[in-house]
Amino acid sequence: MTDPFTIPTQHWHRLGDGRIQCDVCPRACKLHERQRGLCFVRGRFDDQIVLTSYGRSSGFCVDPVEKKPLNHFLPGSAVLSFGTAGCNLACKFCQNWDISKSRETDTLASRATPVDIARVADELGCRSVAFTYNDPTIFWEYAADVADACHQRGIKAIAVTAGYMCAEPRAEFYRHIDAANVDLKAFTEDFYRKVCVGHLADVLDTLAYLCRETDVWVEITTLLIPGYNDSDTEIAAECAWIAENLGVDVPVHFTAFHPDYKMTDTPPTPPSTLSRARRIGIGEGLRYVYTGNVHDPDGGTTVCPGCGSAVVVRDWYAMRRYALSDDGRCRGCGFQLAGVYDGPVGHWGQRRLPLLTSLSQM
Repeated sequence: MTDPFTIPTQHWHRLGDGRIQCDVCPRACKLHERQRGLCFVRGRFDDQIVLTSYGRSSGFCVDPVEKKPLNHFLPGSAVLSFGTAGCNLACKFCQNWDISKSRETDTLASRATPVDIARVADELGCRSVAFTYNDPTIFWEYAADVADACHQRGIKAIAVTAGYMCAEPRAEFYRHIDAANVDLKAFTEDFYRKVCVGHLADVLDTLAYLCRETDVWVEITTLLIPGYNDSDTEIAAECAWIAENLGVDVPVHFTAFHPDYKMTDTPPTPPSTLSRARRIGIGEGLRYVYTGNVHDPDGGTTVCPGCGSAVVVRDWYAMRRYALSDDGRCRGCGFQLAGVYDGPVGHWGQRRLPLLTSLSQM
């Protein structure tokens, strides 16, 4: 507890056998003294559950907000992105496994206080800060403090998350958050149990909570993996559930898998699979369905539900056409598109700006 990057936490309780259970996520790690949870950054020290990565990051980068991906949240704007180390799921296909599965504190090379992050985001012209690369669920106290510091400068906060979080800390965390992209990894319990070592129902509960009980803007991403979660039946079931339980205005992104981590023998997702998924989603009544991780201008286009015109045309992350008003109305028919629109479209484009030093030194 003398480590300046370690702080006590609140969501845990003692068990009758002497262990302490962490109550942040449904994994419910039950720990003896000096044991860490599966996430690595939360553990039992000095007879309590602590967070060991407060104020430390695996790196910072300025991205287009569409890369999170969020297509209906401050379009075209820049976002300061960062993560820590560890994760509370164990996905065999993880695309950021060098960060999310890291067990080395050297991964946490960058240091920054919440005030540092807000200041640098402001100086770089970022409209938002995103907690990404690994899941903010496991470092939510740090993320919430960063969000509060950003709000004082008029900067929004984004959570890029798998949604695997218990109800009480979830409610506390999302009071600080403006937008979330939730990674709905598949639509079967079998996939979550065997491939992610988790449970589908907990993620669906988070999605329902965010869309029904908060003002957080939500978009969903599903990474389609050949032979695992890319059947017409499963895609249609997912989209039908979203339409019925969350609403047809929730944007859905179907993105391409690339062989990595423990699934290097699985082939990459064909672009045709993503196009097929997009057609299925539209057929199930969803208004905004996109493709990602492939070059597909059609799959990146936003169509106005009112008049059917292409109001936003994207080439990768660059805007080729933008026909919305400052408050998100179609300039052709006046239809109000779902999303968060606040002023003219941004012009960050597809640039990626890594920040290689600790923000406290900038």
